[in-house]
This record gives sequence, structure tokens and C-alpha cells, in this order.
Amino acid sequence: MNIVCVEPLGISQEHFEELKKEFANQGHDFHYYLDRKEDAPTLINRMKEADIVVISNIKLTAEVLTECARLRYLSVAFTGLDHIDLDYCKNHNIAVQNAAGYSTTAVSELAIGLMLDALRHITHLDGTIRQGEGRGNFLGRELSGKTVGVVGTGAIGTAVIRLLKAFGCKVLAYNRSQHEEVVALGARYTDLDTLMRESDIVTLHVPMTAETHHLISAERIALMKPSAILVNTARGNVVDIPALAQALTAGAIAGAAVDVYEQEPPLPQDHPLLQAPNCVCVPHIAFASREAFDIRADIVFDHVRNFLHSGNTK
Repeated sequence: MNIVCVEPLGISQEHFEELKKEFANQGHDFHYYLDRKEDAPTLINRMKEADIVVISNIKLTAEVLTECARLRYLSVAFTGLDHIDLDYCKNHNIAVQNAAGYSTTAVSELAIGLMLDALRHITHLDGTIRQGEGRGNFLGRELSGKTVGVVGTGAIGTAVIRLLKAFGCKVLAYNRSQHEEVVALGARYTDLDTLMRESDIVTLHVPMTAETHHLISAERIALMKPSAILVNTARGNVVDIPALAQALTAGAIAGAAVDVYEQEPPLPQDHPLLQAPNCVCVPHIAFASREAFDIRADIVFDHVRNFLHSGNTK
């Protein structure tokens, strides 16, 4: 089998060489690339002779996949799969497997960090002191005692709830199905509109699906308290982003902290959230920790090993 890792994945060249030797000893070819390219011609060139491809969140369209006649398996170094044309893969018998769970700690910790930043204005005040100013009359707000609405109680949402309870927060939860572990942690399930109305902070942890597209609509943003903050480390299109920017500009909500957008950063300078006040924006980094990337590498190449040993390669 010809195995191709089309991007570096945060793995050292020495680690790649060890993998190359391992797969060669099993009679397989292994190719890797130490740069990340997202344009279709480069992806086609890298993937066209591959039976197995390892890739993270680079968009894979039918345009690219059509040129990969040998492709049998995608080991995706990412939690979500909405960047891949899954219909094409299904119709052409290409198995696709994600790397579930590798970034649970990384994403949940960043969600808490963004809450603290939005409440205490850490990023803004870093700029203030660099401009030679002091505290003035600034007063931040504490996370302890706040009511936090957690939208989506899968692994990441549940991890966020654990951290919130340690901070002394009251937690409301919304999910399609209720989980006993979440209830045992002391969270209370409710409907989404109630969660939006009652929460001081709303944090999003749902996948991108047809059902969750603009789940946080202009109408739901309008339900939020004027003092409330929205945190999004899920997927950009879960939120109506122009509506969020408008609410921030109008002072209808107190703030937002955003890691994900309709497109992968870099963003155009006229992006509405970059123009909105009281909005902390970071360039899709929730999953990107050294520890998470090490776990991710283990997961994606274990998936490759399992596929090679599964008998589905013939």
C-alpha cells in the first residue's frame, strides 16, 4: 500500500522517518510532506497515487478526490469531518475515520481561557499597558458564581462542565440527549432558548451539521442578557456571525470570544468580528497544543495500522 501524509501534523522529521521505516518493514511505501499546502493542484499531486491518506482539516473536495483513483482510506487528524466530501467518499468506497478525543483537554481549557479573557479583558489590557496606560477605573468580572450555558455535552462539553464546576459556576446544559455523567456533575439540562436567556456565558461545543448551521441565530442571540458573553470553540457556522457582530456593535450583549469562523484564518481585514467591539478573536487554536498533537499522531497512525491489518485493503 502507498501511504501518504500530506502535511506535517506537528510531527518531527525524525518521527516521520521512524514511521517510514516501520511501514517499509511491513512492505508498504510511506511518503510525508513537511509543509502544508491547501490548493487543489498540490493536493492532487500529493494524493493521486495514494491508497491511504493522512490529513487534518484541509478541505477535500470532489475535485481533488476524483483524481485519487487508488484511494481507499482517509485517516483524518481532526475531530470534525465537515471539510471532507463525505458523499463522494461513501459513493466511491473510501473509508473515513476521524481522530476523536485527541483535543478534548486542549479545547476545553481554551474555552475556559476565553471566558476569563472576556470577563477580565486580558487581551485588551495587554495593549493598554503597552501604550503606557494603567488600570484607570477598570473593573473586570469573575467567573465564579456565573451561570454558564453549555451547548453540546459530548466529550468536550462535559470536560468544560467539569472545569466550570471547579470554578464554582452554575451550569445549564443543552443537548439532543441527556447524559447521566453531566447530571451527576451538577449541571441542569434545559431547552436552548431558556439556556440563552438565563446564562451569563454561553459556550458552544456542537459539531457542524445541517441541524446546527446557525443554531445560534440572530433570534437566539437576541434572547441573551445584555451582560452575557458568547464563546465559540466549536464551528464557525454554528453562529450567525454577522448577527453576532451586529449585537456586539449595538451593545446588545457584553462580549464574545471566538476561535472559529466561516472560513479558516487568516480572515479578511473587513471581517465583521474584527470590527466588532468587545470581541476576543483567536485563529482556530483550540485544538493546537503540543500534548494534543502528540496524542493525535498516535491516534491517526494507529488507525492506519488497524486499517492495514483489517483485511479491507485487498
